[in-house]
Amino acid sequence: MYDRGRMIRESEPLRGVAWLHAVARTILTYLVVGLYVVVLGPPALLIAYASRRPAILYVTARGGVRIALALAGIRYRVRGREHLPRGRTAVYCANHQSNVDAPLLFLVLHPRLRLLFKREFEKVPILGPACRVAGFVPVERDNPAQSQAAVDEAAAELARGRSFLVFPEGTRSRTEELLPFKKGSFIMAIKAQVPVVPVAIRGGRSAMAKGSAIIRPARVEVRIGQPIETAGLGLGDRNRLVDQVRRAILSLGETTT
Repeated sequence: MYDRGRMIRESEPLRGVAWLHAVARTILTYLVVGLYVVVLGPPALLIAYASRRPAILYVTARGGVRIALALAGIRYRVRGREHLPRGRTAVYCANHQSNVDAPLLFLVLHPRLRLLFKREFEKVPILGPACRVAGFVPVERDNPAQSQAAVDEAAAELARGRSFLVFPEGTRSRTEELLPFKKGSFIMAIKAQVPVVPVAIRGGRSAMAKGSAIIRPARVEVRIGQPIETAGLGLGDRNRLVDQVRRAILSLGETTT
């Protein structure tokens, strides 16, 4: 998906002082963000639950993401902001390289972006309940009936004007190649008749490789493509939509700037 030279450099293991520096920053990031969640999470969750207005959860979460990125040494650049469908509901579809992807995209794409998340995450103290109060939709990937119900719930939320971020690969790729796309997110978009915005992330793996708990200082680039409309499409068009979005993400990732 990206040039071979860049991929080799990003996959090189850290050694010596660079490794110690990354470990120290990672520990500091986990400690500070953990404290942030413990101190600010419960009151924000209580206020959001009592008022039935989750805005405070989004503000608190975005603040936590900014702190985490700064402490970990993650610098980012966004290209294609002009393609963001301001004032319109959309499904944002991105490739998935690392655990850095979701927080970063949550920060840069939309101020009130909802996500589909693994149901087991609901068991995490503070963060799990906050996800549900914020309107995120849990998914059991190994349960087809529940997955379909989650897609229907997300489609209903889209119809109410709530935008979603999805990773159609379903999991993080260990290579530069895109994994096969699952169709649920595209069915959501078609049912709600909202556009799909293709997004490509470059450099996520260099920041935090799959299977690693170490966050490495890195530069990550987010590239946003033109929205792909679904108005007038039916469920029979979902495969064509999948192919169109996949080609758009590949093209964004391959573009040299």
